[in-house]
Amino acid sequence: MTDTVDRARRYLETLEARDWEGLATQLSPDVVYEIPQSRERIRGRDGLIAFNVTFPGDWHLEEKLVLGDDSRAVIWARSLWDGEEADAQIFLEFDDEGRIALVTDFWPEPYDPPQRAVPVERW
Repeated sequence: MTDTVDRARRYLETLEARDWEGLATQLSPDVVYEIPQSRERIRGRDGLIAFNVTFPGDWHLEEKLVLGDDSRAVIWARSLWDGEEADAQIFLEFDDEGRIALVTDFWPEPYDPPQRAVPVERW
């Protein structure tokens, strides 16, 4: 098992626990978060934490599989959001200090994003 697998699992567990201080220690200050299905991008640790803190509804993530190499990891997760279940794939890239530098979340279908409480770039 690689360190990136352990880091990816900790990322998922920290999100599920709503441990925002713990999440901050895992993220690069310049982390980029992308959701291709809704064409959204958030830049920076504070923005990503605020995005998660203000995400609407009751959501949960459960690991199905985690794979990693020297600088990347992918999580296949079961997502439950307001009673709706779906699979998600979360791709993580780590910087030289082992912090998460890029998060790319893939959800099953393209969708129009809900109104966000934080600034989000659209492409």
